[in-house]
Order: sequence, then C-alpha cells, then structure tokens
Amino acid sequence: MAPRDPKEDGFGVGGGGAADPDADIEAPLLVSSGSSFLLDPALEDGGGGDEEQRRRRRRFIHGSHTHSNTTSQVALVGTDVCPIESLDYELIENDVFKQDWRARGRGHILRYVALKWALCFLVGALTAAAGFVANLGVENVAGAKFVVTSNLMLDGRHGSAFAVFLSSNFALTMLATVLTVYVAPAAAGSGIPEVKAYLNGVDAPNIFSLKTLIVKIVGCIAAVSSSLHVGKAGPLVHTGACIASILGQGGSRKYHMTCRWLRYFKNDRDRRDLVTCGSAAGIAAAFRAPVGGVLFALETVSSWWRSALLWRAFFTTAMVAVVLRALIDFCQSDKCGLFGKGGLIMFDVTADYVTYHLIDLPPVITLGVFGGILGSLYNFFLDKVLRLYNLINEKGKTYKLLLAATVTVCTSCCLFGLPWIAACKPCPTDTGEACPSIGRSGNFKKFQCAMDEYNDLASLFFNTNDDTIRNLYSAGTDDEFHISSILVFFVASYFLGIFSYGLALPSGLFVPVILTGAAYGRLVGMLIGSQSTLDHGLFAVLGSAALLGGSMRMTVSVCVIILELTNNLRMLPLVMLVLLISKVVADAFNANVYDLLVRLKGFPHLEGYAEPYMRQLSVSDVVTGPLQTFNGIEKVGHIVHVLKTTGHNGFPVVDEPPFSDTPTLYGLILRDHLLVLLRKKDFIHSCSASTLKASNHFSHAEFAKRGSGKHDRIEDIELCPEELEMFVDLHPFTNTSPYTVLETMSLAKALILFREVGLRHLLVLPKSSKRAPVVGILTRHDFMPEHILGLHPFLFKSRWKKVRLGKVKVADIF
Repeated sequence: MAPRDPKEDGFGVGGGGAADPDADIEAPLLVSSGSSFLLDPALEDGGGGDEEQRRRRRRFIHGSHTHSNTTSQVALVGTDVCPIESLDYELIENDVFKQDWRARGRGHILRYVALKWALCFLVGALTAAAGFVANLGVENVAGAKFVVTSNLMLDGRHGSAFAVFLSSNFALTMLATVLTVYVAPAAAGSGIPEVKAYLNGVDAPNIFSLKTLIVKIVGCIAAVSSSLHVGKAGPLVHTGACIASILGQGGSRKYHMTCRWLRYFKNDRDRRDLVTCGSAAGIAAAFRAPVGGVLFALETVSSWWRSALLWRAFFTTAMVAVVLRALIDFCQSDKCGLFGKGGLIMFDVTADYVTYHLIDLPPVITLGVFGGILGSLYNFFLDKVLRLYNLINEKGKTYKLLLAATVTVCTSCCLFGLPWIAACKPCPTDTGEACPSIGRSGNFKKFQCAMDEYNDLASLFFNTNDDTIRNLYSAGTDDEFHISSILVFFVASYFLGIFSYGLALPSGLFVPVILTGAAYGRLVGMLIGSQSTLDHGLFAVLGSAALLGGSMRMTVSVCVIILELTNNLRMLPLVMLVLLISKVVADAFNANVYDLLVRLKGFPHLEGYAEPYMRQLSVSDVVTGPLQTFNGIEKVGHIVHVLKTTGHNGFPVVDEPPFSDTPTLYGLILRDHLLVLLRKKDFIHSCSASTLKASNHFSHAEFAKRGSGKHDRIEDIELCPEELEMFVDLHPFTNTSPYTVLETMSLAKALILFREVGLRHLLVLPKSSKRAPVVGILTRHDFMPEHILGLHPFLFKSRWKKVRLGKVKVADIF
C-alpha cells in the first residue's frame, strides 16, 4: 500500500518511526535525568563553536522547513492495514454556514435537542437488544454443544464426545473468522482500540459500517460459543459505537432513508457524543452495569467530556438497563431455550452479609500486589503474541484462517484433555443443586466420573465463561474445588486468553481477564485463606478486580462494574483497596492494555500531556513544507491539479493584490468543500469577485460531513477543458476564523490547544509582517513523537520516562 501524503489533514503515524519501542504511553510518574537537557550553547543564536556546530545550528533552525514527513499514514484496523485521517470538531464559519445559522429559529433548536435525546434512547434500546441477542446466541449454541458432549460422555463414548466437541468448536471458529476476513475485517478484535482512537479524533474506513456491525454480532456469538477464551464485552462496546454512528450519519440518501431533521447530526462533534454514549451502552449491555458503563466511557475511551454528555450517557445506559430487564423477564417463562442461567443475570452469588476485619488486610494486600504483577505480565505476553500474530496475518487471508484453526484445535484439545488429570470428587450432601449436573449448566460436571461423583476441573472448563465465573464467585463452596484443579485452570485460562486474542475474529479481553482473575483469587484464598476470615468466593471477586486493575488499569469504572455484577455494596472498601494496589504495582512495569493496543495498531493518539522536549521546540521547528495555498479567486484547473497531486485536506486561502493591498490570510478551505464546488460547477469566466449570493446556489446540507470512512474523490469529477480555464470564488466557502498560532509558540502549548479544541488544522502565522501571511499548517501528525524525534533526534533523551523496575536507578530518582 502506498503511503499517504505526509501533510494529509492530520493523519497520524502508522507503525514506524524513530521512537523507542519501549517508549512510555501514559503520563509519567517521574522524569529521567535526561529531562534537564538544554541546547548546546554553541547551537543557540549568537553562540560560538566550530563550523560543524554552526551547520548543526542551521539545521536545527531551518531543517523543519526543508525536510518533509515520510512517516506512515496508515494503521491496523481490525486485521487490515488501512489509511486513516483526522476528524474535525471545529465549526466552519463561512458565509453558507452563517446564513444557515441565521435561518434557524427556536423551533430548530428545540428539535435539535429533542432529537439528541431521542437518538440516545434508540442507541440504548438497540444496544440492549444487540447484547440480548449475543447472550441468547451464546447460551443456546454453547449450551447445546455442552449438552451433546456431556450426553456422549455419560454413555461412555469418549471418542465421539471429543470429536463433537472439537468439530463444533472448529466450525464456530471458522465461521467467525471467514465472516471477519472476507466480509468485514474491521470487526476483528474487541474494537475498543478503534473506538478509543475515534473518540480521540482518528477516523478509519468501515470501523462503524453496517456490515461491521452485523459481522461483529454474529462473529462474537460464534467465537464465544467456540470455547475460545474470548469475551463479548469489548465487541459489545464496538457494537454500541456502530449503532450510534449509523444513527448519527443522518440516514442514507442512496436508499432514500433520511429526513431533514437528521441533517443536524452530519458533523463530527455530535457523532462523537453519540459514539461515546454507544460505548457506554455496550458495557452496560455486557454486564447490566449502567453506572459502570458511563464511568468506563469517561475513564477509558473518551478524550473529551462535559456535563451535558454525562447526562446523555447516563440516560442511554439507563435505557439499556430497562430494555434488558424487559427482555430477561420475557425469558423467565422458558421461551429462550437454555438462556437465563448466566450472561445478563447478575452474579449475586456472594454472601448476603460480608464481614471483614483487620486480620484480612494482609491477604487482600498480597492479592493486590501479585495481581498487579500478573496483570503487567499479561500485557507483556499479549504484546509479544500480537506482534507474532501480525507477522502471520500480513501474509494473507489463508494464513489468518490457518492461525485461527490452529488455535481453536489446540484450545479444544486442552479443554477436553486437562480434566482427565483431575481426580473425581464425591458429590456434597448439603447442596441444593443437582450433582452431577447432566444436560444443564452447574457446578458439578460428571465427565468421566461415576454417577455420585463429579469432576471439579471439568466443571470449570465445560461451561460458558459466565457460568464458570458464577461458579467461582459462589459463596459457601470452599470445599468444591481442589487446589490443584484451580491451579491448572488458572494457568490454562491465563495463557489461553492471551493466545485467543489477536485472531481474525471478534474477541474481547474483559471477560477472560475476569475469569482468570477469579481463578487467581480462589487460588490465593486456598493458599493463605487460613489467615483470613474471608470466603473463597469473595477472594475470587477480589482476584478479578486485582487482575483487571493490573492489566487494564481502570479503577473507578471497574470498581463500580464489580459491585453491579455482584450486587453487593459491602465489598466496596476491599475492591477499592485491591484495585489501587494492583494498578500502582502494574504501572511500575508497563502501560495499560488498551493504550498498548492503540500503540501496536499505529493509531496517532494524542495524549493529554506534553512531553518535556516539546517545550524546547517552537511550532516552526516541526512544520514541514512545501505549503500549498489558494488565491481567493482561483483557477479551476489549478485547483484540480493540486487536489490530484497532493493529499492535503486543508488549504489556506490568501488574498493578493488587486483584491488586497498586501498578501493577506483570508481563511482555510477544506478539500471536501472544494470537491462540492467542482461538482456543482458554479464557475465564473473572469478573475473577479462573484456578484452571486452563495446561499442562493448552495445549501449547508451540501457541505455536511458524510458518514464515517466515506469520502468524495477528485477522480470522480469530470470537467471539460473550457471549465478548467474558468475561475471559482472561494471567499463564501472559506472558514474565515480558523485557529491560528504564532510560529514562536512552544510546541507543548500548541498541543494542548490542538487537543482540547479538537482541531484538524492549526495555522502557523509568521512573527514578522514582512513575510508570507502563513508559515504552515500543524496537523495531528506533527505532534507525534515519531515525527518530532525524527526531525530532532538529539531530543530523544528528554522524553518522559516512568519509574520502570530495572530501568531507573535509585540514584537517578533522588
């Protein structure tokens, strides 16, 4: 794939660049000693030094204007490498927009506000329905598979049982993989990195398309039902975002499914808010955690937040909870097959009255410390496995299918073979549940044991993830699992979760980490539980919190989700303590898993902080040329030539004599708007100001933003030679108030302005009025560390560095 033009509208760095592969992603805890770096006095203006130093100084001062960006403008979206571009949250204040704004009365504003709430209601209801369908499918497909396998085991036909188990898992995995590879590659993975990048201002083709939505739901059902250690929480976040984006696109002109009201949402700002609400609804649908969903969107995926958005996100997740409650009540009358025993049902399985004392703190602290270590190791191994998978996947579609087939066969062999090493246990006499549980979900799987015995390891492996979590969370089950079975299950689920993620199919990380953490908590409870009064089921809950905090580094949202899952508020202090400890410990090793995935995929994510070296540079030091501008009245042929030969998406418009006394910056015009003008062919014959009123010939809807990933192409516009010799007046369509900065502003200050306002282009003006009216344009790409350090590699040691064990000496800290 050919790289895009380096100054394309804020496209970000793909995968390559000059940055250290171990460069930190999160905001730092400590600056390394290199952060006190200052420019060599010989390099400063007026300084001495030999000829080589003077040449270095000239390169430092002028190099940014003579070097062009050559870094990649693509990212890994799903399983395919795709071109990416920036979103634009700035109001385009041209004459057409101003006229449309003046025409809007009080009724327009009321309809706009009402439509916002109506769309939030639809997003919540449809996401709840999608979550219900996903859980319904998993419960029935996986349940039928386990019932058939258990019945064959009951008859002693062990070989047939393994054949059915293996073939069904293989078929389901291949179904999910084929759909993803050949229909919607953007549906692969959890989708949370893509949603996080979109809400940071990065757009990519088909990440929210209708076919991506359908493949995400169907593929998620197949992948989770195939006994791969993947979850449905991440795919449901992507599903909610897809639903929100599709509703916010204003319908379809092609299929005549649009109305005038929906034009209000044909902009990146309102779509961003809807996608934020959709991501919150996804978590609410996955865990029936409306408050946790709002906090997840705030803490993990969103880059911009305000109080009005908080209210709408909360309303959206509340609708999810209401619709799910209605659908679950419908299933209580056995109308949904095997559905109803897990999935959307809360894990309200811990003791009604949880008591803990001071003696319980050391085991809980130990749980948090080792949870942080295991979580950071989980991220480390996942990083290595994903890099390996990327090397395999880039070889072609056949290799993607072979990789998925290999992993599902190995997983099936592992799940079916490991229970044979576990000893049979006699059924407890004081349980209210059938033992062994035959033909249904439950804690007691017979497997190869006698009728009055059960296999505890098979009870963990031969259940859906939701039912296994329920079993591990259950109170009063301290004697139902042997410590060796819990150890085997923990090790197996830990590594199966790592190897299952990264395949070319929809897969989430949230539920596998919860499941592995529950096994880890049970194991710790068995090892040191004698020193505590806590139940093993409560240790499992705290273990899930510890591993989530160690891997994902979410604290507030995970805390609330765990409490909503278990329906037990009394655990709040212990969950808070475990999360805080595990996050602090894990932060000493590496970054959280979602930032890791965003970095691996190559999304140009703008962080909310500035690196120290950015304060040593001005914006003129990173602006690269050449700069392409248009005159206020420009020749059509020149516009077509520039659009065909460059990939720029924003062009400064400069008025020159005789239309102004001196060259003057009039504003900024976008590529999409130029394409509208060329398609409309409203040209003039001479290079003179047009006397026609633009609002009479153009409507604001014609300049509205199209759906995500949809763009016009200059190659699709046909112009005759006579039209190429004509002119077009750009003044009515130019944004006359673009954001601008002086070339002397520090790069750090410009970054804060760029990110907080949500810009796509930031014009750089000269300090002196005797120079050209505009020096250059800053885009998202110009703030990427790979680009900056590529231009000025001597600043490499001035990056933020976290305290990483083994990397920073104690003497450096003090």
